[in-house]
Amino acid sequence: MASKAVLITGCSTGIGRKTAEHLAGSGWTVYATARRSESIADLEGKGCKTLALDVTDEESMRAAVAAVEEAEVAVGVLINNAGYSQSGAVEEVAMDQVRRQFETNVFGLLRMCQLVLPGMRRQGWGKIVNISSMGGRLVFPGGGIYHGTKYAVEAISDAMRWEVRRFGVDVILIEPGLIKTEFGETAAHSVNEATPSDGAYADFNQQVAATTAGAYESRGTTPPSAVAKRIGARYTVTVGARALLGVRKILPARGWDALMRTQFKQPGG
Repeated sequence: MASKAVLITGCSTGIGRKTAEHLAGSGWTVYATARRSESIADLEGKGCKTLALDVTDEESMRAAVAAVEEAEVAVGVLINNAGYSQSGAVEEVAMDQVRRQFETNVFGLLRMCQLVLPGMRRQGWGKIVNISSMGGRLVFPGGGIYHGTKYAVEAISDAMRWEVRRFGVDVILIEPGLIKTEFGETAAHSVNEATPSDGAYADFNQQVAATTAGAYESRGTTPPSAVAKRIGARYTVTVGARALLGVRKILPARGWDALMRTQFKQPGG
């Protein structure tokens, strides 16, 4: 029988953690991972096996996949969840932070796919679930770097889905809206870490930070368990995401920009 062991990245909080708990509780063999293994130690009490895995480190990724393949023959399901949002005006975000964002959200995801696919092809079965975002199909001001990574994830997933289908491998794309996790707080803090406090975009960046943090704390957010239960080819999670994507689809670029001006103070004005 084909291995159906599940390997999940980024399980210390939020969607990754809830997905690991949900799948383990449903009888799947789950390998929950995070950069710091102590942050997920409690998941062993919920039926998960745990591994350290840093998606920005080649040896760490290789070691985690090798550990699962040694125990299970192959990774049956890969859930690429690890990621975060780097916020701030594009001109001012430090390039080392831009590179870190792409290493985590894009290159790590892509490398994990490359590492598990040979085993999936050998057994003729597998699923790759890439956690993208509604931000892979629309853009908010102050989020250009993050959105760039999610647009990349969408393109990679669409190409790969076609390429691996006849090997028995499915590629699934999840596009959450606002999910109530630590994601928003991390995004807000990233502004201060990556942009100058006295630059031309200082007021704008602070508004982006405040708006982002507030959005993820609003009553309109959805718990991460909603994503865990929807692991098609594409799933859009949350009513808000579906509504915004519908608006973006019918509005031309100038119309979307006008809508954004009602929510964000434009820099330089």
